[in-house]
Amino acid sequence: MYWLFSIFPHIVFFILTLVQTLEMLEKKETVLQKKAYAEVEKAKDFTKAKNKRAAIQCLKRKRLYEQQIEQLGNFQLRIHDQMILLEGAKATTETVDALRSGAAAMKAMQKATNIDDVDKTMDEINEQTENMKMIQEALATPIGAAADFDEDELEAELEELEGAELEEQLLQPATTAPAAPLQVSAGGAPARPASHKPTAEEDELAALQAEMAL
Repeated sequence: MYWLFSIFPHIVFFILTLVQTLEMLEKKETVLQKKAYAEVEKAKDFTKAKNKRAAIQCLKRKRLYEQQIEQLGNFQLRIHDQMILLEGAKATTETVDALRSGAAAMKAMQKATNIDDVDKTMDEINEQTENMKMIQEALATPIGAAADFDEDELEAELEELEGAELEEQLLQPATTAPAAPLQVSAGGAPARPASHKPTAEEDELAALQAEMAL
């Protein structure tokens, strides 16, 4: 029975180690949340600049950060579970230690002890120890790989960002664009300003903005 009480300092050490690990994971989670938010802001800026490809890349990086945040959340949950188990084991050890001291006092007073009670206590302790081993083995199972990106979801999220930017532009007060300067021909008649032919990317962005405005 002495071996059970000799592991008490190790339980305290393990609990302190888990607390430090939990604090480290929480700090990492905070950093990743800031990075994910920064990628969203970058996507908005690229959307304003009509750079769709760069905006999509920002959203992909944001998804990666979100997956890491979710993994860190799972790690923290498992650490909390193990801390609860270890704290329960610590309380069990203290309880059994108190019972052992009481049993020794009873033995000194009565010069006898009930062996059946001792066997029953040992059976309960062994059963709880085996349960804790099974739980710890289950917690050691590795986490699966991250899921692939859904391109349709990324396109939909980009459209939401573009729609929000378009709505923000519509709410801003309209400003009068300066008139294009007229060119005077050699005969004195004003020449018409050269027309600007929109690019394929500008046509695609204009069509997307028209759909979002409906």
